[in-house]
Amino acid sequence: MNTQRWMSMHFFSFFLTWGIFLPYWSGWMIYTKGISVPEASLIMSLGLAARGLATLFAFPYLSSKFSSKGILRVAGIGTLVSILCYIPANSFTSLLIVTMVIHVFYPTLMPALDSAASVLVQSKQLKHYGRSRQWGSIGFVSVGILLTVFTGKFGDEIILWALLLGTVGFVSLGFMRAPDILSEKPKVDQTEKVGMLQLFRIKHFGLVILIAILLQAAHATYYNYGYIFLQDINAPIYLIGLIINIAVLAEILFFSIADKGFRNFSVGSLLTLAAIGSTVRWILVFLFPNVLVFSIAQTLHAFSFAMAHYAFMKYLIQNIPHAQIAKAQGIYSALALSWSTAVFTIFGGYLYEIEPRLAFIGMVVCTIPSILLAFLYRKLEHRNIEVLATV
Repeated sequence: MNTQRWMSMHFFSFFLTWGIFLPYWSGWMIYTKGISVPEASLIMSLGLAARGLATLFAFPYLSSKFSSKGILRVAGIGTLVSILCYIPANSFTSLLIVTMVIHVFYPTLMPALDSAASVLVQSKQLKHYGRSRQWGSIGFVSVGILLTVFTGKFGDEIILWALLLGTVGFVSLGFMRAPDILSEKPKVDQTEKVGMLQLFRIKHFGLVILIAILLQAAHATYYNYGYIFLQDINAPIYLIGLIINIAVLAEILFFSIADKGFRNFSVGSLLTLAAIGSTVRWILVFLFPNVLVFSIAQTLHAFSFAMAHYAFMKYLIQNIPHAQIAKAQGIYSALALSWSTAVFTIFGGYLYEIEPRLAFIGMVVCTIPSILLAFLYRKLEHRNIEVLATV
């Protein structure tokens, strides 16, 4: 199978399920299992903590022992079994346990897919990362639109069955033939003497990962409370899925043009634009708590998430050696996509209980520092270019 198509299919299938889990899962537990908003917040935050441990330690270790295809297959099967365990879970404790377990397997698929894409780009087998990644966004938005129809007709109970069906589809893809380089087990000499701390000796890695952490953490309120916030501001139930997926449509548009349209943009410039866009997004939601402005602010997801993620991937592909990609992805997934989000989910939940709008404006404690740091990194980049030009 064509490598570009293989990568696109896997991104599409995974993010189709992620489009169910990420925006709807807290709401599903609240409305179908009868737990409170603070309880759901705690469950998801502890799940994110477990996710961070898995992606920071387990994923890089397994990546040094097993092929990318093997990791994707095992993590997919583990996710499927975990989802089945949600069916009998009805208490806070049982939901917490199952959520901790699923976060060991399920989110590991994200760095595993990005690591696979990075290896394929570096080995010249994947020409366009953005073009494949956009299919992930297409999967995310398409399931949101369909789920809106089905939840309106059958209720929130359908969310679990949709996630289960989507995961079965992803697991099935795991038995297809993968590109040969992804089926190969890592060679011993590639992983010897490559510690995680060595990544921070790579020029500016620490600064770039810090900016990425701040930018991704700023989505905590949106991911966990966006669904119920739309209900609080009286958005029509049949439009909520569409409104949520405006963000993903903007993301699709960005990824579809990123490889060509932003080819000449430096990582620092991309991070700066992402940080500014994120700040504007949360200020708009705070100042104008209505459906129209929330929908308009959703278009800024192209900056706050897509551009930030693309910038990190561009830095990784340009600066991180092949043998260290899995470790870099593990750090990014654990710190940017898991632990920082977990902390700010609790913070956002506390603010949401006081006043829903405060949970969104509270995210600028991440975005404003990220603007300053991105400006700093951009200056360092330009300084390096000037030094090279004089050599």
